[in-house]
Amino acid sequence: MNDVTAPTGSPTGRVVLLTTSHRVAPGLLSWPAWQALREADRVLCADGAHPQLPYLREAGIRVEESSPAAEDLLTACAGGHTVVVVATGEGEPALTDGLARLAGSGRVAMPELELLPASYDLPGARLLDLIQVMDRIRRECPWSSRQTHKGLAKYGIEEAYELVEAIEDGDREELREELGDVLLQVVFHARIAEEDEDAPFSIDDVAATIVTKLIHRHPHVFGDATATTPEEVKAHWLRTKAVEKQRESVTDGIPLHQPGLALAAKLSSRVRSAGLDVPLPAAEGIGYELLTLAARAEAEGIDPEAALRAAARVYRDAIREREK
Repeated sequence: MNDVTAPTGSPTGRVVLLTTSHRVAPGLLSWPAWQALREADRVLCADGAHPQLPYLREAGIRVEESSPAAEDLLTACAGGHTVVVVATGEGEPALTDGLARLAGSGRVAMPELELLPASYDLPGARLLDLIQVMDRIRRECPWSSRQTHKGLAKYGIEEAYELVEAIEDGDREELREELGDVLLQVVFHARIAEEDEDAPFSIDDVAATIVTKLIHRHPHVFGDATATTPEEVKAHWLRTKAVEKQRESVTDGIPLHQPGLALAAKLSSRVRSAGLDVPLPAAEGIGYELLTLAARAEAEGIDPEAALRAAARVYRDAIREREK
């Protein structure tokens, strides 16, 4: 072990651990980071393939490929020198643990220790990790590599229902997890779509499409239109949507495979929004009675599916209570 005891009164120097985000383009470092790099007596990096190194060297920063122990750093800092360690993607746990051990021993004079983030993740940056993970899974996983849009369709429905259940239960941890599962379905389908020979598209195309749609349908946010109430916002949305879709019927675009109560409520909503006078069918039978109830719920601002689920939960609890 090196003798790291500094002479009495001798400057102990400074160690700067420089961290960067792999989700930000290399070279885009903060001004304090560039200052620390330029003022350092030595700049060390254990990873010779670190993405920042070409940009640091282009800027005239001499970087040594080295993985020093904590004792080595103290020796390098002796006399008041500054050493910057460019952290690898995994961080430097062995180095920081070693420095903490030395500091806790009380036997050595420690240099000034500083953790300096050189670049920060922007909001949404972890989505890039998800895309990279999905890309690798698609290439290397025997199950995921064989999936198709049709094969995954049932999982999209299941995940959507599990998300609704988490919302209705008020479980925040479950909500976060289920949102991730729904997001996975979007990324998975987009990854599969990249392989289509006739009409490929990527997750960036998916995002670009929804961004364009949101901007176009919110002229009161991104344009000169004015909307001060939710009703006015909805009116803007419906007008722009009507121009975009050029539909022949108010029923166009309503998925007929959705649950029956939701389908009935959606039809009722479209009829009411369009100002049409279309009486409900007068035929007899449980289906027509349910249709009438769904239309009534929609008119009163009630989601019939949610209302039925809430009643079913009460019934489930009653069943369990009786079983006891």
